[in-house]
Amino acid sequence: MKLIGSISLRCVARTVILASATSVLLSACMVGPDFERPAAPVSQHYDAQAEQELSTSNTAAGAQHIDLGKSIDGDWWSTLGSPKLDGVMHKAIAGNFDLEAADATIAQANEAVTAAAGGLKPQVGFGAQGGRQRAIEGASVSTSNFYAVGPQVSFDFDIFGGTKRSVEEKSALAELQQHRFDAAYLTVTGDVASEALLLASARAQIDAVNVLIADDQKNLELVRTAHQYGKATQVDIALATTQLAQDQTLLPPLAQQRDVARHALSILVGKSPGEWTAPNFDLSDFALPGDVPISLPSELARNRPDILEAEAQLHASSAAIGVATADMYPHLKLSASLTQAGPGIGTLWGVAAGLTGPIYEGGTLKANRRASIDGYNASFADYQQTVIKSLGQVADVLQAINHDSEEYAAQQRALSAAQTSLQLNRQGYQVGEIGVLDVLDAERGYQRALIGQIQAKTARYLDTVQLSIALGGNSHDAFEQRVAYREKP
Repeated sequence: MKLIGSISLRCVARTVILASATSVLLSACMVGPDFERPAAPVSQHYDAQAEQELSTSNTAAGAQHIDLGKSIDGDWWSTLGSPKLDGVMHKAIAGNFDLEAADATIAQANEAVTAAAGGLKPQVGFGAQGGRQRAIEGASVSTSNFYAVGPQVSFDFDIFGGTKRSVEEKSALAELQQHRFDAAYLTVTGDVASEALLLASARAQIDAVNVLIADDQKNLELVRTAHQYGKATQVDIALATTQLAQDQTLLPPLAQQRDVARHALSILVGKSPGEWTAPNFDLSDFALPGDVPISLPSELARNRPDILEAEAQLHASSAAIGVATADMYPHLKLSASLTQAGPGIGTLWGVAAGLTGPIYEGGTLKANRRASIDGYNASFADYQQTVIKSLGQVADVLQAINHDSEEYAAQQRALSAAQTSLQLNRQGYQVGEIGVLDVLDAERGYQRALIGQIQAKTARYLDTVQLSIALGGNSHDAFEQRVAYREKP
């Protein structure tokens, strides 16, 4: 059965075209503030003293230098020069479940934008009803069936831009989720690098402690032998035994650090420790970058994910003011319907325009607008706090790298002195000037200095990682990188 004729279809089409044209004419009217990005920090420094210490004028052997004003290029962890780390990093980016959840949240936020934008377009629906009715005309009573079916069109002209501001708010929140993904990506990659370094450090220290314990055991055996010949006392045996026991206590915490790091790497790549085991990282797998790029504070504010997230929240709060303001003004809505009714009634159509607006609502709308302004002020304060906190984090890590360099140099001197002492004791033993116990003590001193040097070296690597993270880690294209890694075989 043909319900709608060609003339009726043209009528509906003209209504939709009229609504769209009117929307274009009124689209410039949007109440509420237009968002402007906050100004970037004007300072050119994070910590002038640390920057001076880490400048190229520092010529100490093995000292790291910063290149202020230069941005990180490519994957930030590539500066560590470890293909083994690259492989684990790619697995983590592709399989980490925190990134999977952030990915889905981005998609959810984008759909919210699409849903809100639908309010800017004509709404076309379809209605149908049917029933049985009884009519009384004088003494005549009749009963009959009836039906009505046809399309319905409505359009809100959004003359004060409330819907457009709502779309703007949802778009800003979708952008916020994108930056949260970048922040999660930065956290995951930073954790992978840190855990790999902790694993390597634990393995190196375990090796050094095992050598130290072996020296303790030799020392104890020699003391016991000397005691049999009356050249050592029971006190000497007790001291040697105590030293062995104390050094043996160093192994369990290091083994725990090693195992925890391995398990953490498994979780970061999206696997349980029973499904996947991390490779055995060694400190020799990594290279400490000599020149470290440091972006300016103004660039940091435009690249670090948590700052961009706070900025997106600020943008959403600004748009919310427009939404609350538009609610205080009238709404103009156009509607049209086309109905085929029967039996015997024919085609019915109607076009109507409705104007509604608040007169007295008990102060609700004004309170909502004031609340949205308060929300914006809170978001602005959060943004400012995020910026200065980020600058402080970079300053802290710069100082840490500076102090790490000093500590590592001191540990190197201690290791060199212990090595010299060991060589001299061995030479003295060969010519009969000193006893074997002196040589073993010198070997123990060397191993302890080696453990200190390993710890100082690890701290340098870890703080270099933290500096890259504090600077934003070049994470602006993190989503695309994850897609690329997941598509690789």
